[in-house]
This record gives sequence, C-alpha cells and structure tokens, in this order.
Amino acid sequence: MDLQQLSYFVHVCDAGSFSRAAARLSLAQPTLSRQIAQLEQDLGQRLLERTGRGVTPTEAGLALLTNARALLNLAQRTREELRDLQASPVGRVTLGLPPRIARFLTVPLVQAFRAQFPRASLSIQEGLTIHLREWLIDGRLDAALLFDPQASPQLVYETLKRESLLLVASRKGRALPGRVGLSSLPDYPLILPAEPNALRVLLDAVLRPHGLALHPIVEVGAAQTLVTLVVQGVGHTILPEGAVRAYTDEGEIQTAQIGPPLIQNSLVLATPLARPANALTTGVLGTLKTLAAGPLA
Repeated sequence: MDLQQLSYFVHVCDAGSFSRAAARLSLAQPTLSRQIAQLEQDLGQRLLERTGRGVTPTEAGLALLTNARALLNLAQRTREELRDLQASPVGRVTLGLPPRIARFLTVPLVQAFRAQFPRASLSIQEGLTIHLREWLIDGRLDAALLFDPQASPQLVYETLKRESLLLVASRKGRALPGRVGLSSLPDYPLILPAEPNALRVLLDAVLRPHGLALHPIVEVGAAQTLVTLVVQGVGHTILPEGAVRAYTDEGEIQTAQIGPPLIQNSLVLATPLARPANALTTGVLGTLKTLAAGPLA
C-alpha cells in the first residue's frame, strides 16, 4: 500500500466508476484496475463492490476511505509546509462558498490571490452550508464560509458578519407594515427553503421557544427561484438583508423588519481543527475575511 494507490482508490470512490476515475487521472482503465486490485490484495480486503452503474465502497472500503483521505491530506500538508520555506508559497488552497457569497466574492478573491500568490493555485467550491460543512469534515476543503452551521468538535468557527432577516413580498400585493412581530409570521403565505437549509433551521429554532411554527405553502431550495415566485405574487418569503439586495430589484419587492426580537443570521469562517494552517492558507484566509467584511451585494 502506498500513497499513489490510496490516491487512486479515493478517485475511484469519488467518481463512482473506474472509467470516470481513469479519465480524470489520465490513466488507462486497466492500469487503474490493477492498482486497486493490488491494494485489495495487500490489505486482504475487498474494497469496492462492482455494480451495474459503477462501484461503491464496501464496509472495509469506507473505513479505508476515511483514513486514506487523512493520510493524503497529511502528505499534502507536509509538502506544503516544506514549500512554505520558499519566498513565494507553492501549493493549493480549496475554499467553499455559498452561492450568494461566491457571486460577489469570487472575482475579487481570485484577483487578490493571483497577485499575492502567483505560484499557488486556488479552488473554489460552491454549495449549501450543510454540504460545505460535510466537505470540511471529510477533508475536501481547507476552509469555508457558512451560514449558521451546526456545531462540530472537528471545526473551528469565527463569526464574520450578521444580517437581519426581513419579510419580503411583491409590490403587486397588499402593503406590508413597517415591522412584523414573530407571532404574525405564521399568518403569511410563506415560500421557504426546506430543512436542512440553514435559513429554515434558524427560523424554526427562533420561533419554536415561542410556541410558533411556520407552515410554508411552497418549499423551494434555490433562492433565485424562490424570489421569482415572490415577485410574481405567489407568496411571501423571509430573507437576510444581503440576499434581498443580491436577488431582488427594489422596484419589484417590498420588505418589513421582523421582531422584536430581531432575527439575525451569521456568516462564519469555518476551518478544520486538526489541520494547522500554513503560510499560504493563512494568507488566503486573511484576504477572504477582509473581503467578507465588506458589502456582499
């Protein structure tokens, strides 16, 4: 068993098939199959189950996958720490960003990264908070910006910004009051994302102690689709101030403050506890925090 074989194994698991993994690795499929077969022989365990649609890890394969990622990450960090001795760091940083944040941060972040680290590479993955959090724990990301993530003993959180939530409606409908109390929210025909969306989890957590529950008329995952329905007058929604600015036109919608109590979401920087930052990662995260502190819409 060596690191190259472990890397091949992880690629096959991620791709779900030998052919897709071989294409991504620019390897002949028989070569890749031989390497995995050698790994299975060395370990005395069947690691992959062949199916009509590809391959899936066996129980032994799942156990190896977690350790393989950890070993590969350790090897990668060791290489990067040695490279940090050079004047211009060489390495790769993988960041996770929610779609709304990526929409405004990606360009300035890439520009700053290229200017500061011309010999390094940056990968930006977009996803919902629940998925980005899983990828962090799984070792696929070096850091991520998350909205109100659930606590984890494996991650460190640093709150960067808070936004107030607003009730949003179409201008075509009846005028909203300037402020809406918590007890009135269930009376509105709401269009909301379904759990485990971070915004929905936050709303339910705030309302539950007051004996209140929301019963949306429609549940929609994509924010832009949700906003389109609201603009057309199908119903109301609840969004952070930044999302209102990002996804709506002031002439199409009207908003109302919620509370008291005020409901705010939190944008946090999440990093793995067991992965010490090197000079490259530290520099990138500093730039990311500076940009996230500014306007995000």
